[in-house]
Amino acid sequence: MGRIVCIANQKGGVGKTTTAVNLAAGLAMAGNRTLLVDMDPQCNATGAVGSVPLPHHPLVGDSQISECLAETSVENLLLLPGSRSFHDVDQLARSEGSEAEKLRNHLSDGLRDYDYVLLDCPPSIGTLTQAALGASTEVLMPIQCEYFAMEGLTQMIHVIRRVMQQTDGRLTFGGILLTMYDPTLELTHEVDQEVREFFGDIVFDSVVPRDVALSESPSHGKSVYQYAPRSRGAFAYTQLCMEVLGRD
Repeated sequence: MGRIVCIANQKGGVGKTTTAVNLAAGLAMAGNRTLLVDMDPQCNATGAVGSVPLPHHPLVGDSQISECLAETSVENLLLLPGSRSFHDVDQLARSEGSEAEKLRNHLSDGLRDYDYVLLDCPPSIGTLTQAALGASTEVLMPIQCEYFAMEGLTQMIHVIRRVMQQTDGRLTFGGILLTMYDPTLELTHEVDQEVREFFGDIVFDSVVPRDVALSESPSHGKSVYQYAPRSRGAFAYTQLCMEVLGRD
């Protein structure tokens, strides 16, 4: 089994889906067999690579994950689409006990044939996110460079540590990524300094800037590499991709 990276943060709007899509595309373009899994009921990752949500979530029922995969326009990159089915989302969200374990096992069983699997999680620390953490080998947490960047991190890290204990150390902290980075703002530098002083080496050197190309590319169903390969956003995710590969 390759590396399974859970992209998680309980706050919304911090660049989770942008990171999941573009990091997955970058890893695939580097020649790695890569799978992007959309676990967010909003299905933004699904649309961002030019696909459409499924009528029913692949993680509900007994269907094999391999039967539900969709091709993307990026070589080596496959997608497990999400679903907006209220019934399926509710069923996943209410999973407890044996059902939650079944969800984790179902997820793990379908991820064995890839060099990299990236799980795009909803902005919460609910069952879906915890199931993704339980099936992963590492967690990557994007943090927006804003005043409330550290808000809620303690709770998120508590959940991550609990899952680490439950998985006997299989889950590790892959890194923290600073997003929407604006070097002209003093606040950005304050957040940067505070996060790096608190978390140390687990913070990626790479930062993701505010870039209109990153905002526009999902509406075209493309990664930033395809939409604007010379943009600041494409360069930033290339740097991040190199760091992730370097931590193998």
